[in-house]
Amino acid sequence: MEHLETRQKITIMIAVMASLLFAALNQTIVGTVMPRIVSDLGGIQYFNWVFTIFMLTASVTTVLVGKLSDIYGRKIFILTGLALFMIGSFLCGTAQTMIQLIIWRGLQGFGGGMVMATAFTAVGDLFSPRERGRWQGLMGAVFGLASVLGPTLGGYIVDHFDWHWVFWIFLPVGLIAFYLILRLFPQTPRGEKNRIDYTGSIFLVLTIVPLLLAFTWAGDRYTWTSWQILSMIAVSAFSLAAFIWVEKHAENPVMPLHLFKNSIFTLSNVINFLIGVAMFGATMYAPFYIQGVKGISAAESGVIMMAMTLGMVLASSIVGSLVTKTGKYKKLALGGLLVMGAGMVLLSMLTIETSILLTTIYLIIVGLGLGTAFPIFNLTVQNAVSHRYLGVSTSAIQLFRQMGGTIGVSIMGTIMISRMDAKIAATPAPPELANNPAAQTLANINPQVLLSPDQLAAIRSQLPAGMEAVFDQVLLMLREAMNAGISSVFIVGGAVITLAFLCTFFLREIPLRTSNEEPPQEDTGNENQTSDDEQASHRPTEKAGAHH
Repeated sequence: MEHLETRQKITIMIAVMASLLFAALNQTIVGTVMPRIVSDLGGIQYFNWVFTIFMLTASVTTVLVGKLSDIYGRKIFILTGLALFMIGSFLCGTAQTMIQLIIWRGLQGFGGGMVMATAFTAVGDLFSPRERGRWQGLMGAVFGLASVLGPTLGGYIVDHFDWHWVFWIFLPVGLIAFYLILRLFPQTPRGEKNRIDYTGSIFLVLTIVPLLLAFTWAGDRYTWTSWQILSMIAVSAFSLAAFIWVEKHAENPVMPLHLFKNSIFTLSNVINFLIGVAMFGATMYAPFYIQGVKGISAAESGVIMMAMTLGMVLASSIVGSLVTKTGKYKKLALGGLLVMGAGMVLLSMLTIETSILLTTIYLIIVGLGLGTAFPIFNLTVQNAVSHRYLGVSTSAIQLFRQMGGTIGVSIMGTIMISRMDAKIAATPAPPELANNPAAQTLANINPQVLLSPDQLAAIRSQLPAGMEAVFDQVLLMLREAMNAGISSVFIVGGAVITLAFLCTFFLREIPLRTSNEEPPQEDTGNENQTSDDEQASHRPTEKAGAHH
């Protein structure tokens, strides 16, 4: 596909980015409208499953489709993914109960996983590694754009229309993308149609799903040492051992283990995992500071967080062009991680007196660093493996980043709550609360109430006369405790990015290939075949012989 005319490749990429935008917008818009959906459908006890089921189905589909698309080509999977996502989106808008919404969100996840897996891989089909930098940057910018538009548009729809339109409004974008992909995207099978590794696929699913569920529920629904969490981790560990054994003996493994002998592939995925931890930590817990500690409304919080996203979009676009122009990427990756780490350290220094302007500047710094590093490690993996492994290697990148985010958010949440509780326990309560039955409501108040202005107003309205000043002291104590917890989260995020920075020092920078037909300089190839490096090493001799 890299030999297509430039105009056709650009048109295909517009269709691919439209597909990605369609999927990403539907992910980012849901969080804003969930309170309204819960009030309409009920079933608040199943609230988290609306997000969890999408994450699980998308993660599993992404890694499985990566391998299948290497065999059967990308077109069938991106079209199937778009179709499933559109059907799921339409059905989500028709949901009458929370259970129905969860089922249709699972269907959306299957489609979204296919779209995500094939969209980033399509860049590798259309362009050589040297050319991919620009397009990888633009793909990252699409995610940033969705993060900006989704919550803003979702809030507007909820305020002026019915919530069902959140799932329907982008269907025309999906239909246009489907038509363009159908007409323009060539069908190009990538490999021999060997027997599908069903056993390996099953054990891979049994490794991923319990692990993600364990880290999603640990510290929230169940304690870390509960039998539910420990049993899920045990099932995941057993399945991983079985998966490794199966893959070593499989004729056509779903995840070729020999790829992990490639130091660039392995190290890039480790760095991606660490970036996922810090990235999701920043995006999940910065709003806690803005809304809980500073008392800013959710709508204004979204605008402030938009600054980080715009910084990411700007940096991603510029860095992508620089990589394509210069062919260099390691120094840019190190610089991006250094900037992101500095931003995380600055965020860890926030206090209840820090201005919103300064907070916004710190978030922009994080966004600039993230936007610089984010697209590069997609490129390093794709550049280091043979083109026949493009789909499975690209899927691995996304899986490691998603798992990093899921695991990181869970661990950081536990750290935040633990630090908050310790801070509250170490802070003496106002003396007015002692031996005052009327003030017991204040003594037992939960810090989570800081995130709900309505609950705060309701508590204040029910206080006895003369207790307002005591209530303000309690709120100050809770805000300081939440600030301490969030600072701990950002310290951990800074440490994780520091580790990613150190790992990047050991990442070998190899020249970006100018053609997909060139063998990568570091590629283990197939264990049972001659490696590309060995084949390449014989080519000069062959050419010399032909010349004589």
